[in-house]
Amino acid sequence: MVAADEQVEVVDEDGRVLDVVTRAELRARNLRHRAVFVVVRANGRVLAHRRADLKDVWPGRWDLAFGGVVGVGEGWGAAARRELAEEVGISAGGGLRRLGGGRYEDEDVRLVGEVFEVESEGPFTFTDGEVVAVEWVREDRLDSWTAGRAMVPDTLALVRPLLGGGGPGLRPHG
Repeated sequence: MVAADEQVEVVDEDGRVLDVVTRAELRARNLRHRAVFVVVRANGRVLAHRRADLKDVWPGRWDLAFGGVVGVGEGWGAAARRELAEEVGISAGGGLRRLGGGRYEDEDVRLVGEVFEVESEGPFTFTDGEVVAVEWVREDRLDSWTAGRAMVPDTLALVRPLLGGGGPGLRPHG
């Protein structure tokens, strides 16, 4: 799990750095930060996962993308590759592709995000403890699959509209 004293950037609505604070302060004050989302796809399917109950935000919920907070001074692509290695145990190599981005805000999280995808059938390893279950979901069944589960809301807002299979989703703004 991530340490509460990890340093993270606070950013404005356009992703410009305003300050650097601890992750604990960022969460306590719900400060805007940069985050990456990486969709793992293979053969018309998306690798969904359930977050560990020890996560600092939305524990135990299902997610359609792997990712997290961008480190201080870290580039978007570098953060996406790091998160894939940490959470899924794979290397994106040159196969990482940007899908889009936007802003998301609610009572738990405020972020500026970038969404990426990578094609991979694994093998996957989940050694950092952040992922407790995985399931391949066909893209044409994403809406019915997500409707029956407690989902991570920022992923539904920023990632789901960028995936196939239709679906209204929430539209990213920004």
